[in-house]
Amino acid sequence: MSAVQRKEKYNYDKLQKRLRRNVGRAIADFNMIEEGDRIMVCLSGGADSYTMLDILQNLQRSAPINFELIAVNLDQKQPGFPEHILPDYLDALGIEYHIIEEDTYSVVKRVIPENKTYCGLCSRLRRGIIYRFAKEQGYTKVALGHHRDDIIETLFLNMFYGGKLKSMPAKLLSDDGENVVIRPLAYCAEIDIKKYAEEKAFPIIPCTLCGSQDNMQRQKIKQMLIDWNKENPGRTETIFSSIQNIVPSHLLDTEAFEFSHFGKTEDEKSPDSEGWLPGSQE
Repeated sequence: MSAVQRKEKYNYDKLQKRLRRNVGRAIADFNMIEEGDRIMVCLSGGADSYTMLDILQNLQRSAPINFELIAVNLDQKQPGFPEHILPDYLDALGIEYHIIEEDTYSVVKRVIPENKTYCGLCSRLRRGIIYRFAKEQGYTKVALGHHRDDIIETLFLNMFYGGKLKSMPAKLLSDDGENVVIRPLAYCAEIDIKKYAEEKAFPIIPCTLCGSQDNMQRQKIKQMLIDWNKENPGRTETIFSSIQNIVPSHLLDTEAFEFSHFGKTEDEKSPDSEGWLPGSQE
């Protein structure tokens, strides 16, 4: 092995260990995987989901508990979608998998105007199909491939366009209470995932629906964060750290912190909040 090859292998090993460590830490911090879990690994054909499946399989071999991984892809019937790529790849891995066929593409194209983004409706339809399938098959967890950068971008999307201070949780109970969603890549950087996908030569399948749109709000947020990080390296890590260090008493949400009782004993009553509103007193 040449010096160049040794260096490349060293860099690859470091990258894989970093991803394994970050995924393992996220699993431990949020108790994502438990004994006997049957985990539905959502595989889209992108670098994120390929990496998630690969690292989970890697960890599965040395995990102190037993759990199953079942790869699931939703074929949304986009024109030109290479239907053979994922089955060929998964057959070679020898992993159990299912391909769900639902024509959500036609629905999205029919309902959403050409100058509007497709992602909102597309993701809602996809999520409903995935949740239903997971319940039908008895899967205990649904694993999605969102990473650290997705979480940060979602934080700013909700602040700028939704008026809420929230992001993507690493572990989530669905609204109907029927599915537990986990994001094992929550601590992983997008740049590491892209490098790993290149090293592993995953057969990437690009999204030809939303991937062709350049006016998406998420793309604008992504570019903003890239620019910020160029000016101040490490800013992305600092922003992510802030999501893990929340101080409700220093925000303005009266539901998250009881400001009305601040500095008072249990027996003391707070003034009627309506009495402080302009024009509420005679």
